[in-house]
Formats: sequence, structure tokens, C-alpha cells
Amino acid sequence: MLDIKQIRENPQLVQEKLNTRSGKYEIQPILDLSQQQRELEVKRNELQARSNEIGKLVGHKVKSGVNPQDAEILALKDEGNSLKITLSSLEPQEKELKAQIHQLLLALPNLPSDSTPIGKSEDDNQEVKIWGDEYKPENPNIIPHWEIGEKLGILNFERAVKIAQTRFVSLIGAGAGLERALIQFMLSKHIENGYIEVSPPLLVNTDSLTGTGQLPKFAEDSFKCAEDDLWLIPTAEVPVTNLYRGEIINAEDLPIYHTAYTPCFRREAGSYGRDMRGLIRLHQFNKVELVKLVKPESSFDELETLLVSAESILQALKLPYRVINLCTADLGFSATKTYDLEVWLPSAGKYREISSCSN
Repeated sequence: MLDIKQIRENPQLVQEKLNTRSGKYEIQPILDLSQQQRELEVKRNELQARSNEIGKLVGHKVKSGVNPQDAEILALKDEGNSLKITLSSLEPQEKELKAQIHQLLLALPNLPSDSTPIGKSEDDNQEVKIWGDEYKPENPNIIPHWEIGEKLGILNFERAVKIAQTRFVSLIGAGAGLERALIQFMLSKHIENGYIEVSPPLLVNTDSLTGTGQLPKFAEDSFKCAEDDLWLIPTAEVPVTNLYRGEIINAEDLPIYHTAYTPCFRREAGSYGRDMRGLIRLHQFNKVELVKLVKPESSFDELETLLVSAESILQALKLPYRVINLCTADLGFSATKTYDLEVWLPSAGKYREISSCSN
């Protein structure tokens, strides 16, 4: 969530940055409410100061021997009582204004970094690097991965649909074993590189999803257990980051590196008709996550080393890939800068996103 102080002090810069993103975002309503809240706060402080002053005056006069029923004292008491009534009415008004400002701030995305390319669509994303060769077989009739998996008996979509619904899969035999081996390979490699493994809860509360920017914007993309106010995690980033929510971390304890393997759950609302076949855009999938808690001034350097960690996995598996610096229009809601790692898929004849590294 953006800092209201930053918006107040640099409104033009903030609005210009937001204008480069997809969607329409206006900070003027926030500034208007903020001004009302500050004026109300000034008024409340002035009235509270006068109320305190009256209390001292009355106490001083009574202590000096003035009759408590003296007209001046009674008038001061009446003024004090009137001030208390006014103050009690101002408190809920100020609270409501703060709540409105908070909700508007939650609806604003992060500001793009200066090194994020400005663009209007994914066509304006910048290719940073290509690793490996794009394999293009002579036979144009390449069998897609879902058919290969079903023929080998390691993927089963039909039975998964029977158990749940569409966009689920069951991995069988060597398929399940391969996934488990890949997960262990990734975790072991990241642990060797200084990451501490975490096994977090798969259900999180509303505050956790709000803290990492999934709510309120992506509520429709998330699975909710309404009776318990719990949500299935869309990524391990949510519970791992929220391990430290509300805490003040000493600078000398930073950086903190974590890795976590979890199942992830996404409704993928609005993506029907797009990449529906195979293992892409499933409602449930397994993922190994990397999370860094670092000092703000070193965050962009840490992003670069995070990217190297992710690349090392693809290189070890000898998977051709490219690195894309996302433009402002394609940038994730909570990110100020993002690199996408896209793996070359021969059956599709194109690169497909396999990982995102964001600051």
C-alpha cells in the first residue's frame, strides 16, 4: 500500500507514475479526504486543548477558594461539557475518514520503478536476455505435453475432473515422482544458496492476503472458506511474507531469505478460453517460492540476485529461456519492477512464462 505521506508530498509524481499503468487510478479523492481528515484533526486538537485548559482553570479557581457554584466556574463547566460533546462527535467522523482513505489506498497499485519500461501492453515488454537454443523440430505435428503425459500414464485429467472439476490434474506414477524430485531439487539448491526453508499454512486470513496486495483487487481469483474467514493461498509468498507482518525487524537481522514449497490455489477468473489445455492455468498447482526481506535501499540489487537464483534452476535443467523486463502496463499490482522468466516450449513454438521475480 502506498504511503499517504508520499502522496501528499509528491502528488504530481505519484499521479504521473500511476498514469503509466494499465487501468485508471486517481489520487485526488484521497487527497481531498486526507485534507478533510487533517482539518478535522486540527479542529479536534484545538478543542481538546481548550477542554484541558478549562479543566485546569476550574481546578485552579476551586483550589484558590472560589465557590464551585460561582457563575464563572459554572460557565466554564458548561463550556467544558459542550466541548466534550463536540469532541465525542468528531471522533467517529475522523475514524470514518481514515477508513475511507485506507480503502482507497488499497485500490492503488505500486508505483513503477525508474528502470521499468513505460508501455501500453505486453508488446512493450523488454527482452533482457536469451539462454539456450530454441528447438524447432522439422515435424510440425508435435504432440503436446498433455497427450504425451496421458499416453505415458503419468497425467490423468479425466479422473481429476471426476474428483473435482475441470482444470485439475492427477499425476500418476513417474509423473508424481518427477514432480517430487523437481521440488526437492529446487529446495536443496536454494538452501545451498542461503535460503531458509519454511513450511507455512496453506490457509490464511484476510489480513494476510491484504498485506501482500491480493485483496481487495484479486478477491475473485481466490478460493475463500467463508465460514472461517480463511483463504487458500495463491502463492507461498503470502504466508511466508506474513510471518513478519506487524513486526519491526532490526536492520542488522536483514537480509532474510526464505524458500517454500506449497500447493497453490487460483480460480483464474476471467481466463476462460485462454490456454485451457494441459498443465497451464490449473486451479491447483505446486510451486517452490523464493522470498527476500531486505533493506529498501538494497532491494533492486537483491532482485537481481533473486533472478540469478531462479535462472540457475532452468540452466541446471537445460531449459532454454528468456528474461523479460515487464513494462508498466503489464506490471503486477504490488510490484515496482518485475522480471518474467519464459521457457521455450517446442510444441507451442513460443516462450511461456514459468516464473516471475518482483520487487
